[in-house]
Amino acid sequence: MKKTLLACVAAFSVGAAWAEYPDKPVTIVVPFAAGGPTDKVARDLAEALRKPLNATIIIENVGGAGGTLGATKVSKAAPDGYTLLLHHIGMSTAPALYRNLQYKTLDDFEYLGLINEVPMTLISRPSLPANNYADMVKWLDANKGKINLANAGLGSASHLCGLLYMSTLKIDMTTVPYKGTGPAMTDLIGGQVDIMCDQTTNTTTQIDGGKVKAFAVTTPKRLGGSLAKLPTLDESGMKGFNVTIWHGMYAPKGTPKPVLEKINAALKAALKDAEFHKREEALGAVIVTDNRVNPAEHKKFVESEINKWTPVIKAAGQYAD
Repeated sequence: MKKTLLACVAAFSVGAAWAEYPDKPVTIVVPFAAGGPTDKVARDLAEALRKPLNATIIIENVGGAGGTLGATKVSKAAPDGYTLLLHHIGMSTAPALYRNLQYKTLDDFEYLGLINEVPMTLISRPSLPANNYADMVKWLDANKGKINLANAGLGSASHLCGLLYMSTLKIDMTTVPYKGTGPAMTDLIGGQVDIMCDQTTNTTTQIDGGKVKAFAVTTPKRLGGSLAKLPTLDESGMKGFNVTIWHGMYAPKGTPKPVLEKINAALKAALKDAEFHKREEALGAVIVTDNRVNPAEHKKFVESEINKWTPVIKAAGQYAD
């Protein structure tokens, strides 16, 4: 009886200690430079989070090493709910890409919920002699050993999508890494490289403008808008092919449960914000509405993504220190 009473008192004390959270600004660390797609998602989300969380929210960009520097910083931050991380699919691929990762993805963070998913498109230089996906595959098969597959750098969305596509198709290609999507797209448009797989946030304008050729989307269902006529890779014969670039939110391991619950509740409210929806749709992103907005399911999803990408990355033998 006495132990039960003491446990209740302790639980009440912990809850009471964090009842006023947040009583100062909350920082969301974005592990990439300002101006990129992940930074845009974070800033849009911050606007939607301010009211339900009842806090001033600061965005801090900590770029470098494919997003691992920013993630490392949050993993070592005080577990008080005032330093959070907004990261993309790199949370699940870093364990395989980096030999000396300074954190454990599944052990060093509290999972708060998934935010959105961004579809990918398979595109080529405008001069590629194919006008549909079937013809493109024939061209790839006929040019084995001569194909250049562009990407925006190690661990980027285009790098990951390209690796999975190459692995699934079982056709070797020369991967050409760039320092960002901009220079990769410039060379694709100019015909210096052959194909690329990248986010709709980076490709839709180029596709609509006729500057590149588009052959397929990487989602299980076709997209809407100007990309509605593009087939999915799944329906084009690559059964089960599904790649989206998702974003999630995290806190340092050990953050008190009452604080995590407040943040998760505020996140769910933000994901229903009409203005946030409008801004994400403009990016070609889809807001997550399923149970992955819950911490436990978010973590299960990331674990499944780790299991999905690790063999692909290891087979490609593309690592960083």
